[in-house]
Amino acid sequence: MPELSSPDDAAVNALRSAVMRLSRRLRHQRVDESLSPTEMSVLGTLARCGSATPSELARREHVQPPSMTRIVAMLESKELVRMEPHPEDRRQKVVTQTERAESMLAASRRKRNAWLAELAGRLDDEEWAKLREAAPVLEKLAHL
Repeated sequence: MPELSSPDDAAVNALRSAVMRLSRRLRHQRVDESLSPTEMSVLGTLARCGSATPSELARREHVQPPSMTRIVAMLESKELVRMEPHPEDRRQKVVTQTERAESMLAASRRKRNAWLAELAGRLDDEEWAKLREAAPVLEKLAHL
């Protein structure tokens, strides 16, 4: 990583702080309070990436495989995922989200989007335009 100058250090610090604070506030806008942020993240990963083995999910979520096994078991007990035989390797299982999970995620997205839209409504036109322009850059950073 290139060495940052003082103004860049300040911008990076401000960005980190703002993203973390906004993320924390967004996490509180949940539809189902019984799910942990990690469980919600796993469901989001399944929604974005499709079915996956528990070890693939563990890698994507940056958790240890035994932790993912527990998370998947909890989601399965809540009927949010189901385990299916792997199409090529019958020794493995594939985790697939259920329609219930899809509905819950859609409701969660609607609630979070409404909350964020309400906040964005407090911005002036110039600020909103800058935020719209920054969204693809933030999306890229989130997936690097």
